[in-house]
Amino acid sequence: MGQLDAMALSHPHYYATQVEWAETFGIPLYIHEANQEWVTRPSKQIVFWSGDQLALSEDVILHRIGGHFDGATVLEWMAGNEGRGILLTGDIVRVVADRAWVSFMYSYPNLIPLPAATVAEMASALTDVRFNQIYDAFHKIVVTDAKAVVARSASRYIEALNGHVKARERR
Repeated sequence: MGQLDAMALSHPHYYATQVEWAETFGIPLYIHEANQEWVTRPSKQIVFWSGDQLALSEDVILHRIGGHFDGATVLEWMAGNEGRGILLTGDIVRVVADRAWVSFMYSYPNLIPLPAATVAEMASALTDVRFNQIYDAFHKIVVTDAKAVVARSASRYIEALNGHVKARERR
């Protein structure tokens, strides 16, 4: 099936056995430097990266979009979906029950929303990223037009936080 070249984590909620995996396979483990304080097991395999994006290969790019955590990271796979692009999001951008929408939260278990300005920054960070599908950490997928879904969802989220919810969009 090919070899494993690297591992990247979206945010601290997924920091568990990542060091064990990276050491076992002898691969780098990419974590955004803004999340460094959450790493509890140091390893020479960990590569703390900075900035807003890091190309892992010609068609795989990490994007720090923030939100859920300061270093919250998504992965763009440009060749995925027959070259239309796939975005792997963990729960940084979460596909909801109605897969025509996504959500953005500070805390999903406690249902604490992110501020409107943060959601606007996250959506803006994805403007130049090419993707037609989204896969989240909970096996939910936006199968087509995912970039428009993110933009539409961010707009609706921000409007709701600002008290401007349209009755027909309350689902």
